[in-house]
Amino acid sequence: MDITLQTLHFKADKKLETYVRDKVSKLFDQSHKIIRAEISLFEGASGETNKCYCEIRLVIPGYDHFVKKNSVSYEQSVLDAIEALQNIIEKEKR
Repeated sequence: MDITLQTLHFKADKKLETYVRDKVSKLFDQSHKIIRAEISLFEGASGETNKCYCEIRLVIPGYDHFVKKNSVSYEQSVLDAIEALQNIIEKEKR
């Protein structure tokens, strides 16, 4: 299980890093094909109301899954992105 977390233009505290890694690690339990999860957290333009962005790329042999979500907090953005990836993984199993 390889998880890389990148924050752009800010330094994430340990609480946020632990939260993200904990939530993303659950995706590895849903699919044994996942090699790596690459997460990027960044802020959008200053005029936006939902300006906390989360991008997650799941590296899987042959193809990758990628989602980008935004919300008022990084925690909510991460949850929204993980939910979208869980739906993709579930559809793939059918």
